[in-house]
Amino acid sequence: MSLLRRLPEVTVNRIAAGEVVERPASALKELVENAIDAGAGRIDIVLIDGGRELISVTDDGHGMSRDELALAVERHATSKLPDEDLLHIRWLGFRGEALPSIGAVSRLTMTSRTGGDDEAWRIEVDGGEVGTVIPAAQARGSRVEVRDLFYATPARLKFLKTPRTEFQHAADVVKRLAMVRPDIAFTLSDGERRSLDLTATGGDLFDARLARLGAIIGRDFADNALAIDAEREGIRLTGYAGLPTLNRANNRMQYLFVNGRPVRDRVLAGALRAGYMDVLAHDRHALAALFLDVPAELVDVNVHPMKAEVRFRDAGIVRGLLVSALRHALAGAGHRSATSVSTAALGRVREGGFDLPYRQTSHMSGHMSGRGNAGLMEAAASFQAPFAATAAPSARLEAEETVVAAGDYPLGVARGQLHETYIVAQTANGIVIVDQHAAHERLVMERMQAQLAANGVARQMLLLPEVVELDEAGAQRIVERADELAELGLVVESFGDGTIVVREFPALLGESNIQGLIQDLADELAEMDQALALRERLDDVCASMACHGSVRAGRRLTVEEMNALLREMERTPRSGQCSHGRPTYVELQLGDIESLFGRR
Repeated sequence: MSLLRRLPEVTVNRIAAGEVVERPASALKELVENAIDAGAGRIDIVLIDGGRELISVTDDGHGMSRDELALAVERHATSKLPDEDLLHIRWLGFRGEALPSIGAVSRLTMTSRTGGDDEAWRIEVDGGEVGTVIPAAQARGSRVEVRDLFYATPARLKFLKTPRTEFQHAADVVKRLAMVRPDIAFTLSDGERRSLDLTATGGDLFDARLARLGAIIGRDFADNALAIDAEREGIRLTGYAGLPTLNRANNRMQYLFVNGRPVRDRVLAGALRAGYMDVLAHDRHALAALFLDVPAELVDVNVHPMKAEVRFRDAGIVRGLLVSALRHALAGAGHRSATSVSTAALGRVREGGFDLPYRQTSHMSGHMSGRGNAGLMEAAASFQAPFAATAAPSARLEAEETVVAAGDYPLGVARGQLHETYIVAQTANGIVIVDQHAAHERLVMERMQAQLAANGVARQMLLLPEVVELDEAGAQRIVERADELAELGLVVESFGDGTIVVREFPALLGESNIQGLIQDLADELAEMDQALALRERLDDVCASMACHGSVRAGRRLTVEEMNALLREMERTPRSGQCSHGRPTYVELQLGDIESLFGRR
């Protein structure tokens, strides 16, 4: 082994830079935070080649003098800790690591001018080598240019994604910071066109913030958001939370801030989910932008150089405040959970050990397991034979005679429909209540998988192509997977920035909500590994398409249609649960019903 020695300053800086500068977006975050701390009223950003070639941030803040500019590129030099108090941090930046870390792995140029100087000053840092300060031309404020990022550490370049992906990460950083400061104007460009142009908004903070959130998240959020304003033990929570009906398939539209700092915190994320627990399906995610103001001594923001993590002194108070504030706002909007006799009935069934009668085996034979009624299970098993013989569920809903004995079929015969949503069928020993949408969703999904395994999903051409508007990233994800989606019967094309056009649609989906389907697919593709083929995530994709092509709740069905649905459920494996894991039907035995009325 070589002798113990002190590493050169340039090497030390490059090692430290790995914690601060992970990708172009992290470098941009530090520069924009510096501009905000400098009192800027406008921040203009340019990224070329996703930030590899150039990151440029120009602001109209108070600027730096010649001496300050020379000091700014030294490690741990900062103006934001005047009394060295790490317990009362009022700035976004404070560690004094960003500029020297960026300069250690790139070619950094800084030009700045204060309001009292007659001229501007410039300094360059090339791979950690600091140049001299020279005069330059610059209006009041600062301009920072980062060129050839990671040229000094080429191994890091191999871990970067495509320029488009890196640009999207950078755009997300800018959007999050812009949400906090609606009083600052932001622009973001790739050198050819602006992808973000946010004007400064004054006046009431709540109104200004809602306008800024609407410009970033979308008009739907601004129109369907509930104002949040609550306080507990000196901690204040403000912001906006979307109605439960406005939701997404992932949590990418959830923005959390602590003392004006964008954070990703498990306590806050868990509390947000808990606040919507009673009004939102487990596989859906609310839209929200919540701002937490915590006394400095109750939160530690000096956890990691990236400053995206925080640690609360009493996480229980914070979680309780967030959950109660959300539930109060949702209750005020009329979205309360309610108890009823039907809930008690279902609870009694669960206490009795009811289990879904249809369970998928490793051979997809449709055999059943569980602790449900044995007679129902045995009778239903015999109805799997037709499916096994054809290797695919029937694509035709066959009308059945309604005047038959209830005991002739495992799921009985239809006797009526409640609220145009639930089918009530009579069996030999009780009743079955079927969720028509959940049940048909499973059937459509099974048909789609069977068609895909055979000759491909049959599709139909739309008489009038459907134009769907998404965010630019979502539209790009859909277009990139166009060939694979075509195999699933969905033919799409790019129709301009953030817009796609749907020309053909899976025939078995019938009349569907194309707009909702495309939005959900875009959200799901964002969660998938880009290298993963859609066929490897077939269940997830087919489930989304089946959901939008199923018999909707609120549609009145004829007796023949209801019985046809029951019969196909009996022929189809896994029909006891929908594509999202919810039960498609519940059976109540006569004994259970009689116990509710005190007859037993």
